[in-house]
Amino acid sequence: MRLLMLTRYGPLGASSRLRSLQYVPALRAAGIETDVSSLLGDDYVRDLYTGRIAPAAVAAAYLRRWRRLRDAGRYDLVWIEKEAWPWLPGWLERALLDRGTRLVFDYDDALFHRYDTHRSRWVRAVLGSKIDGLMRRADLVTAGNDYLAAHARAAGCRHVARLPTVVDLTRYPLPSPRAPDGRTVVVGWIGSPSTAGYLRAVAEPLASLQAAGRIRCVAIGARPDQVEGTPFDAVPWHESTEADQLRQCDIGIMPLPDGPWERGKCGYKLIQYMACGLPVVASPVGINVELVADGERGWLADTDTQWSEAISRLVADPSLRRRMGQAGRALVEHHYSLQVQAGRLIELLRGAARAESVA
Repeated sequence: MRLLMLTRYGPLGASSRLRSLQYVPALRAAGIETDVSSLLGDDYVRDLYTGRIAPAAVAAAYLRRWRRLRDAGRYDLVWIEKEAWPWLPGWLERALLDRGTRLVFDYDDALFHRYDTHRSRWVRAVLGSKIDGLMRRADLVTAGNDYLAAHARAAGCRHVARLPTVVDLTRYPLPSPRAPDGRTVVVGWIGSPSTAGYLRAVAEPLASLQAAGRIRCVAIGARPDQVEGTPFDAVPWHESTEADQLRQCDIGIMPLPDGPWERGKCGYKLIQYMACGLPVVASPVGINVELVADGERGWLADTDTQWSEAISRLVADPSLRRRMGQAGRALVEHHYSLQVQAGRLIELLRGAARAESVA
């Protein structure tokens, strides 16, 4: 079986690294000949996070993608992360893909809302139904949560499978128990400059706890200017050290507003925290509710008072932190790990290539 994997980014792009690229070794080991082609490389991602975009480089990337799409018919299956060409009409993609080409589209966020809720009526008119059209054309849609899967089914895709975003347990070994030693409890967040703005929502309750000497707050992956005036210290993110950085924390947090875009998120931060044996506190939005299971693996918090109370309870009770952290780790080991999901993905792809129904 020959698979063409068309990712949006290279390894530095979290969605591509986690949803596609980390599966490549397992696919090849299973005998699936996998060719990978990224639309935008790591240089683009670096420029994106610093606000510098080179239009000429993007145009060249789109041209390279056009050439790869012309060759799609040579493969048994083509896997496309989200869409082949962002911000271009879907009919261009569909026109280049031969009707005999078997397609898998993968979604880990509510990309359709980028178009169908755009403030420009021209964008809504031209691109508002683009993703729905691609989903209908797909032989299989893999979706990171139920919200995305339901949208794919409503769009007319016959074969939809929920495929969570997962961690590789070899990078997240079983954490050692942390004995209480009287030190300040570290509250951690991990993300990127594109999501650091969500921290503002919890800055006030966490600042009060930090001022009282009860916690220290770190934001892994945020720029220093983004957390200025908040209780968070910005910590540089590196793929090779992210798990070690998280293991230095005691509590993991994921604040989110309740909006259409946020409901499409797949909770990867929470999965990372749980893989490190951390209890979590998260906004009750989308998949967060399912992952946290309020009171089992952490707490759900909406208001400032709820955030303050949830963090305070965990700070005051090391045994509760340990118990919730162990429950989270067990969830990751049994469901949200590469080791569990790789074999399932292989069968999904083989079924799509054979035009079999998948689930």
